Amino acid sequence: MRIPQPRKDELEASATDFVVRLAFLGLFAWWSLELVRPFVPIVIWAVLLAVALYPAYAWLARRLGDRRGLAAAAITLIALATVLGPVSILAASLAETVQWLAAGLNAGTLKIPPPPAPLDEWPVVGKPLDEAWTLAAGNLDEAARRYGPAVLPAGGTVLAKVAAIGADVLKFVASVVIAGFLFLPGPRLAAGVRAFASRLVAPRGAHFVDLAGATIRNVSRGVIGVALLQALLAGGILYLAGIPGAGLIAFGVLILCIVQIGPAPVLLPVLVWIWMSHPTTFALVLTLLLVPVALIDNVLKPILMARGLTTPMLVILTGVIGGTLTHGLVGLFLGPVVLSVFYELVLAWTRLGELPPAPPPASGAP
Repeated sequence: MRIPQPRKDELEASATDFVVRLAFLGLFAWWSLELVRPFVPIVIWAVLLAVALYPAYAWLARRLGDRRGLAAAAITLIALATVLGPVSILAASLAETVQWLAAGLNAGTLKIPPPPAPLDEWPVVGKPLDEAWTLAAGNLDEAARRYGPAVLPAGGTVLAKVAAIGADVLKFVASVVIAGFLFLPGPRLAAGVRAFASRLVAPRGAHFVDLAGATIRNVSRGVIGVALLQALLAGGILYLAGIPGAGLIAFGVLILCIVQIGPAPVLLPVLVWIWMSHPTTFALVLTLLLVPVALIDNVLKPILMARGLTTPMLVILTGVIGGTLTHGLVGLFLGPVVLSVFYELVLAWTRLGELPPAPPPASGAP
């Protein structure tokens, strides 16, 4: 029996119908993504916070007699107090310092001290940096004309991000609140993600999910958390001591600690300036307070990190810079965590053949 073949006009009609449906579906998908795009960083940061803080929430829930709602509320309030308290104060100080620098540049009243004597002896960058600093200290207008075309585009981007600090603090608050609502359904959501990943990347999907969770906790607590603690302590001490630019100094400490350099390149010049311009007792007290802050990561990182951080510094630094330029203050924390998770997952995927085979299901298991 001969099977009738579809006519050419029927094929064209079917193809046209398929293309039209696909175009409408793509249009609605694009429109939906555009509608939720402003909330994506907030939701992602909320999920990362929930994953990073879940062990503390589970511990507190056990201490409170398995009252999970009370434990979630307590963790959320503590996180909100951290964001709305010292973080808001230092963010306002940072914005005020940057505005003061911009006003001084526009009015021509900003004075830059001469560079320190041994600067030109530094290898590779010493002489160019000493030349630029000396020119800026003697003639700021000439320095702006010479180096402005190279520096101003990046400086304008940084200033725009600093100006949006208030909105970024509100994003932090929203992320903390959303994370608080994720604690209670956390196990059910984790099981759903594992099941989805197992169907998507069988049979190693659950392994990838566990690896992503471990990386989030390592980077969030051992890198971001410790860096944030050091920045808050250093900035709070300097702010209470009346040191100008405490917010800007704390921001520098935060950046250097996240990229695993440490706060010494920022705090040591500050301490030298304090010893040269303030009474000895005042400088000694600040030194005794700031030195432990600079060394506290050596104690906390081995405690907070379940395993050594294998993510290269370049990946974390790229995440810090890219996240900050893309999403502002939220991206400063979001970038290195997301990029570290992506790096670890790609690394695990490339070594998939080296992993032992997944254990077979137990007898009688579905």
